[in-house]
Amino acid sequence: MIFYDCSTAPNPRRARMFLAEKGLAPESHDISIAKGEQLGAAFLAVNPRATIPVLVTDAGTVLTENLGIAAYLEAHTPEPALMGRTADEKGLVLMWNAIVEQQGGMPIAETLRNTHPAFQDRAIPGPDNYAQLPELATRGQARTQVFFALLEERLKESPYLAGDDFTLADISAFVFVEFARVIKQRIPEENSASLAWHAAIKARPSAQI
Repeated sequence: MIFYDCSTAPNPRRARMFLAEKGLAPESHDISIAKGEQLGAAFLAVNPRATIPVLVTDAGTVLTENLGIAAYLEAHTPEPALMGRTADEKGLVLMWNAIVEQQGGMPIAETLRNTHPAFQDRAIPGPDNYAQLPELATRGQARTQVFFALLEERLKESPYLAGDDFTLADISAFVFVEFARVIKQRIPEENSASLAWHAAIKARPSAQI
């Protein structure tokens, strides 16, 4: 396997944590978004859509999305199970992962990419340029607060998002919560269930890389 990473971006960190939880350490290449290396000819030859992370599998298949990478790794290295064991668990993991991406990852990304000077005319990842829209950033800030409330409501009734076990959904949520610092948002101090969940994941070795 070959892993294309970016040490400063949230989506590669999600794949990096998943790999670490599986005990896998493939050949890795860091692609600097700050330097625009994802738009260089060398990387575009690997992924013409210019997005990171990328995992090239043992068979040479190029996987460019976190869910595809996770599905491959779960099949490649089944233990520890990070995407559920029973039919119900598998459904809950993917359901909560989708909720986290849509309700957390998206508004945080919209806020950052539509305000930060580094993303001038780069408001959407990929090979094409798109202008920043400040209205999306305003909406993103509000939606991120709703996301924190959603997490707290769920974590009051469950130790992890999809149930009793740590899964892909928790990796995604944890990474987005940590990345929210770039838009100056944190878990509210009164959200005790979320803070306990965050502290437990923060203590895992995979969260240190």
